[in-house]
Amino acid sequence: MATLAITGATGFIGSALTARLTERGHVVRRITRRPRRPNDFGWDPEGGRLDPAALDGVDGVVNLAGASLNSRWTASRMAEIRRSRVLGTRLLVESVARAARPPVLVSASAVGYYGERGDELLDESSAPGEGFLAEVCREWEAATAPAADAGARVVRTRFGLVLGPGGGLLGALLLPFRLGLGARLGDGRQWMSCVALEDVVGAIGFALATESLSGPVNVVAPEPVTNAEFTVLLARALHRPALFSLPSLVLRLALGARQANEMALVSQRAVPRALLAAGYGFSYPTVADALHGALPRA
Repeated sequence: MATLAITGATGFIGSALTARLTERGHVVRRITRRPRRPNDFGWDPEGGRLDPAALDGVDGVVNLAGASLNSRWTASRMAEIRRSRVLGTRLLVESVARAARPPVLVSASAVGYYGERGDELLDESSAPGEGFLAEVCREWEAATAPAADAGARVVRTRFGLVLGPGGGLLGALLLPFRLGLGARLGDGRQWMSCVALEDVVGAIGFALATESLSGPVNVVAPEPVTNAEFTVLLARALHRPALFSLPSLVLRLALGARQANEMALVSQRAVPRALLAAGYGFSYPTVADALHGALPRA
């Protein structure tokens, strides 16, 4: 049994992770802005405040906190997206680095690190890309460096598009697809690096327990798909047609060019080389498997 502290524990990934770790007998401390339960500890990343007892004696820390990417990217929203990730990580890392026995730190990042890459196959050794999300991910990951310098084992999990019930990518897509309005985005040739929520939770647990694992780790299924392929797979899983396409111009007008280019039209063909090399076995290795696991049974 381990004692683990989690930021972002009430979010889509964090809730599932907290439930899984608790089921397995671990003690989970939720680090939250509004402590409400036993084992909740308060923090204010922008104010630089963290309950000093939050990380006392913990075996591991999982950092999942960050403002949602899904609202309109105004200048103030983009500043909040960056601030929520970088400042929170710096605050946690200060405490990790001060510990006499630094706990393992599993800190979130994203495949947005790679930027627009076309058909290039991307593993953890691939260079960073360009754009707002790539810059945020670089700063987010760089904020973990003092923990590694202090001797902590640091794993930087680069999440793909998470497929699970009640949130993530499917939270935005299920309604239009169920109505028969599913659509390919742009020309549909952009690569999507997806991963089942079950495997996100599994990979985090694996990272906490696997001493040989450190540095960047792509948390994506082994077989990325194009947007056109994903559209067909989701429509088929829901027994609905997907006859439409949303032109790139329409997406850029609706979302703004930057947000459309970096979220809807970006091509990232990432593979989980580090996880596979360390021996992680995916529960849902394909997107079809992940959709089958995520969608409610008819």
